[in-house]
Amino acid sequence: MIERNSAKSDLNALSSPHESAAPTQLDLAMDRIKEILSDGLKHGFFDCNITAAIGTNHRREMIVQSGKSHKFIIPLEELSR
Repeated sequence: MIERNSAKSDLNALSSPHESAAPTQLDLAMDRIKEILSDGLKHGFFDCNITAAIGTNHRREMIVQSGKSHKFIIPLEELSR
């Protein structure tokens, strides 16, 4: 007898390794930007400023400002995928 849930578990096994891995700094930054844009559009107006610079060891330092400031240090390796 075939279980109905086996097809679902097979799909989960085929998902990409990135989906099951811990989120990267780049993932966290992109999620925060999406959240700020979504909240701002729901509110009707907003101001958002994103700046970036190259820091030590070629890491990218990105600051997202929208009411609060959020700083993300993104390793160069995360940008090459």
